[in-house]
Amino acid sequence: MAGKKKRRSKKWIVNIVLGIICFVWLLPTLGLLISSFRPAADILETGWWKVFPHQEWKTKDTIQLSKDVDLRGPIEVNGQTYTDDQLKSGVMQDGKRLTWENRRGREISVQDQGWVGSSKLTLDNYKNVITGKEYTIKNGDGSESKEKGTGLSQAFWNTLTIAVPATVIPVLIASFAAYAFAWLRFPGRKTLFVVIIAMLVIPIQVALIPVLKDYTSLGLNGSYLGIWLAHTAFGLPLVTYFMYNFISQLPKDLFESAFMDGATHFTIFSRLILPLSVPALASIGIFQFLWVWNDYLVSLIFIGNQPEVQVMSMKIADLVGSRGNDWHLLTSAAFISMLMPLAIFFLLQKYFVRGLMGGSVKG
Repeated sequence: MAGKKKRRSKKWIVNIVLGIICFVWLLPTLGLLISSFRPAADILETGWWKVFPHQEWKTKDTIQLSKDVDLRGPIEVNGQTYTDDQLKSGVMQDGKRLTWENRRGREISVQDQGWVGSSKLTLDNYKNVITGKEYTIKNGDGSESKEKGTGLSQAFWNTLTIAVPATVIPVLIASFAAYAFAWLRFPGRKTLFVVIIAMLVIPIQVALIPVLKDYTSLGLNGSYLGIWLAHTAFGLPLVTYFMYNFISQLPKDLFESAFMDGATHFTIFSRLILPLSVPALASIGIFQFLWVWNDYLVSLIFIGNQPEVQVMSMKIADLVGSRGNDWHLLTSAAFISMLMPLAIFFLLQKYFVRGLMGGSVKG
């Protein structure tokens, strides 16, 4: 009985710790999401948490002092005297808060505390970011200014054009290689496999300049084919190792039966390996897609930063550089960039855990 209580208490502790970790991770994302729907003026004036009901001091009345009041001496308000510094920070009087409303004009604000909340949410931020049209924003001081949106639609399609082939090609090639390393016998198999695994520890930055020189001589730099090949080469070691761990644990009886029926290696791979490896393919496909989708360095080197070929990461980086104060655009652009990876993950999530666990247990 004592053992059950002890296990139950440990389970609660684990759940609480996991809940705290999830909350810490989700809180900034929640703030980013809320900020992406707030008007620009509100973002500059208050924090994102102000959209929730909260207590705040609101001006209910004002007290006009005489113009000849000396701000350097005691200031009398409703029969009580205060200093200038006290009125700057706010003082309590009869349950109300007194603070300067207009110090130069000798006007004091009388404030009550009450529950307030902001419901001013808008889709204009997303419209401005996607379309790139000129728009008008209201500044904190009440003035208006005209800005031009970033036009992320072209960058979105550029990134998708790069990410899909750069995910499918290495996953398909690595699956063939993993099958060969796991079930075929040929000279130098172990040495070649060790070389591929050793490439996992080599930083891609080491290969950028040599590959770029070769691309320039071959005329591949700045083309989609060049960036597809670059992402394929950089992603193959990890994908091959991952798929090898899965395929090598498949029952040997399947291959013996297939060979007895006269199946070739290609038939076995296409009819047996690929259908059985769907969870692993989905898992590593998610990782590869996320890496390519969020990539900045490889795309910058091999396809460039021209507006017609810019990817999402470059476009958002330019947005940060040119409009560092436009949080309403930055937050919206960030969530637009997250849409496709989230969609891919939720579509393939039922295979994700199965793929990660594949090959971990024999039997």
